[in-house]
Amino acid sequence: MKLKTAVLLINLGTPDSPSVKDVRKYLFEFLNDPRVIDIPALARFILVNLIIVPFRAPKSAKIYEELWVNNGLPDGTRGSPILYYGKSVQEKLQKALGESYDVHLAMRYKNPSVDDVLVDIYKENYEKLVVIPLFPQYASATTGSVVDKVMRIISKWWVIPEVKFIGQFYDNEGYINTVVEQSKKHKLEDYDHVLFSYHGLPVRQVDKVYKDNTLCEEHNCETEINETNKYCYKATCYATTRLIAKKLGLSAEKYTVCFQSRLDKRWLEPFADKVIIEQAKKGAKRLLVFSPAFVADCLETLIEIGVEYQKLFEEHSGEKVQLVESLNDHPMWIETLKEIVKNN
Repeated sequence: MKLKTAVLLINLGTPDSPSVKDVRKYLFEFLNDPRVIDIPALARFILVNLIIVPFRAPKSAKIYEELWVNNGLPDGTRGSPILYYGKSVQEKLQKALGESYDVHLAMRYKNPSVDDVLVDIYKENYEKLVVIPLFPQYASATTGSVVDKVMRIISKWWVIPEVKFIGQFYDNEGYINTVVEQSKKHKLEDYDHVLFSYHGLPVRQVDKVYKDNTLCEEHNCETEINETNKYCYKATCYATTRLIAKKLGLSAEKYTVCFQSRLDKRWLEPFADKVIIEQAKKGAKRLLVFSPAFVADCLETLIEIGVEYQKLFEEHSGEKVQLVESLNDHPMWIETLKEIVKNN
């Protein structure tokens, strides 16, 4: 009997519904992860469970309700785009890989849960398991958390198959080409400036990459990838941008790298909302915004960029903030994932 290889795609996650109850459960699981909020356990418990979740869940539920409706999905489908595209990619990658592989989908937080999907995988007695965290740039709060979770579960199995984790793929040519292909729906010359907006991180988490007690700012992270900063989230975000800009023929003065979704001033800068305002004050009327940290559209792309930044831009005399779609289930993305699996 020919043994199959299991492929496990894992994205961040989504509430089961936009109800306050389900959003509360999602935030509880997400924010209690010590790799997400990296402070002492007792302080994290108090901050998350007594302050953040009780006050944030009702507000976040309204935003998720907006996402569920204005998600850009075909045929007016209501629901989470990150889950919709996750299932679509799973189905299409399964077809592309053929019968020697079984493709599974899980979310780091909520459903389909990593725990449940790995139970199913264990029962099948696969020869190999390829785990793909769907985050192009490494961060402990994303890729690190996924690897940590999977390893903790698999380590308890009596029979452990050969396991391969796919690390960051920010410089994968297929990934870069798919981002570029998505941008072709828009004419660059129609826009005054281009933003590359990445999800923010606390500076302290980025600095933890450097084991010699140096800081990110000491490693040329905005201009190069080197031996010391190759796992620095900031460095790989800038490197991703340079690769995309080169393919598009964008000169450095035509674009800005920025970081969104900040919680306080000690997060990666420049802040995307501040850049939006600055561009409006300079007279820009139309902005094109890439979100290369996300392989599927989600709250951060469709609502934060597509809706909230649009309103912010208009408030300062701007006209249009145009979001470039994430990879979603584009055929080139499916082919890229197929090659990643085959090569590993």
